[in-house]
Amino acid sequence: MSVPSFTHFLGTVLRSIASGLAPQKSSPRGLVPRGTSPRGTASRPAPSSSDATRTVEIDSRTLGHQRLAYAPHPDARPDPGEVVWTWVPYEENDGRGKDRPVLVLARLSATTVLGIQLTSKAHPDDRGALELGPGPWDPSGRASWVRLDRLFRVTDAGMRREGAALDAPAYARVAKALQQRYRF
Repeated sequence: MSVPSFTHFLGTVLRSIASGLAPQKSSPRGLVPRGTSPRGTASRPAPSSSDATRTVEIDSRTLGHQRLAYAPHPDARPDPGEVVWTWVPYEENDGRGKDRPVLVLARLSATTVLGIQLTSKAHPDDRGALELGPGPWDPSGRASWVRLDRLFRVTDAGMRREGAALDAPAYARVAKALQQRYRF
């Protein structure tokens, strides 16, 4: 990673930390309400651009080496291997998005994590998606795919609720696919 891109990334992380994000309370494992519940497929405007809790897409080239290690803990704090719900911007980056499940991959800082979105839309021949199958994050029991082609910075405070934890073998498959794609 070049010095200017690392400096830009570090500045973004430090601004998020300096914004005074509130610490998270402990809660039991599973479907845990955290503020606003997901609202189905309805499009919602982006949180305010000055909102430090906003989930943002990030460029993989700004990340450098990432250690992807399965480590879910039942503490209402997003950990690698957990599926959480947060507002995710649409690919068009037009200010709209919707609440989606996101797989937490790694911790970027004390208050932010690296994540990738899940979708229930089938992607059988898409190399940018990996099938996970159904999981407890989807109360309808639909099969899910993880999108390998979009990475997000999610703040602990921007997470709406925990959905579940992926099992260790499924997380390992995702981590391997991402390491091959991004050379983490």
